[in-house]
Amino acid sequence: MRAVVIRTFGDADGLEVVEVPAPVPGPGQVGIAVAAIGVGGVDAVIRRGQLAAYGFREGHLLGSEVAGTVTSVGAGVDASWTGRRVWAFTGLSGGYAERAVAAVEDVLALPEGLTCADAVTLGGSGPVAHFALERARFAPGESVLVRGAAGSIGVTAVQLAARGGAGAVVVTTASAERGDRLRDLGATHVLDRSGGGGGPDAPSGFDVVIDVVGGPRLPYFLDRLNANGRFVAVGVVGGQPPADFGTRLLAAFRKSLSFATFSSDSVPGPERRAVRSAQFAEAARGVLRTVVHEVLPLGEAVSAHRRMDTGEVFGRIVLTP
Repeated sequence: MRAVVIRTFGDADGLEVVEVPAPVPGPGQVGIAVAAIGVGGVDAVIRRGQLAAYGFREGHLLGSEVAGTVTSVGAGVDASWTGRRVWAFTGLSGGYAERAVAAVEDVLALPEGLTCADAVTLGGSGPVAHFALERARFAPGESVLVRGAAGSIGVTAVQLAARGGAGAVVVTTASAERGDRLRDLGATHVLDRSGGGGGPDAPSGFDVVIDVVGGPRLPYFLDRLNANGRFVAVGVVGGQPPADFGTRLLAAFRKSLSFATFSSDSVPGPERRAVRSAQFAEAARGVLRTVVHEVLPLGEAVSAHRRMDTGEVFGRIVLTP
């Protein structure tokens, strides 16, 4: 089968389409004929080599979420899965391919009305947005800043904060056009990437910050937390923050600020599954909106990653075999 691997760490040109043996489901797994592949920020971080210390090596087959049809099952798996349309988490490898395998506990049947492209746009990112707001102890009436709101996590976080009764939903993004699209999803104020702008009525401080970006400007946004404010970092697509960023928390000791990282890996599987299932049902009904930036063939994975690197993606790019 065709698959995309990291030939060399670095920019998008280090990706390569290769022929590899099709995977066979082992005990507790299902085999999937892939129809859609989610291209996520973590894929770019792995591709750049930023997670090499965690065991990722050149030759790695990228991809963590797919949607398609179950074609086979391994030992111990109910045969009734065969033929069902599903979303699946493949770990942090194996998704950029024509066929994939996944543990049955990481597979969820898709409701009628939800496309495979929509499933991989929401399946991984939606629960992150939900649990990040939960981790931040977000309450109605509070001001929320979503930093890096144009990605799939941000798009969902904006909607959930607005639906949850936020007093203000503030976003950072790269252009006025993106700002208008985020307003349509529930944002009340739009800032530029540096945190400027927003108009005279924009909040100067925030009760909650959900940060997808990280990078060198993270401390600046820590400084904009209100007293008792909570900052939750869910990604580092902009790179690692300065090593000493925690000194800002101590410098503002009397404000009782909180900083947390969040990975959905820390949430028990049944809880993730319940939230994902509810979000899929809401998306199928049109209550929760998904944003697919573009659908590209698997062979154009390099182009997909270039688009992510230049910051032009709004929502999520989807690959199709």
